[in-house]
Amino acid sequence: MAKGDFVEVLVDAGNGAAREYVIEAKRAGRSVEVRSSRTTVEVRELTRSGGVVRTARFVAPRVLAVVEHPKAA
Repeated sequence: MAKGDFVEVLVDAGNGAAREYVIEAKRAGRSVEVRSSRTTVEVRELTRSGGVVRTARFVAPRVLAVVEHPKAA
């Protein structure tokens, strides 16, 4: 994924409510990467050289959906 791409994460907030988080690659040379395991879902914004700019971590059992949106060509 590259600049302009974004990832939406929908998380169970309890009491039947859900909360949406959006992580976007905002600058040129940035990308968004999603990693998941049994316990966590991690979304990272990376530089061109692979350095981490920011990270969002979610508890996997509470994640309802992860949707990747590539930039329209």
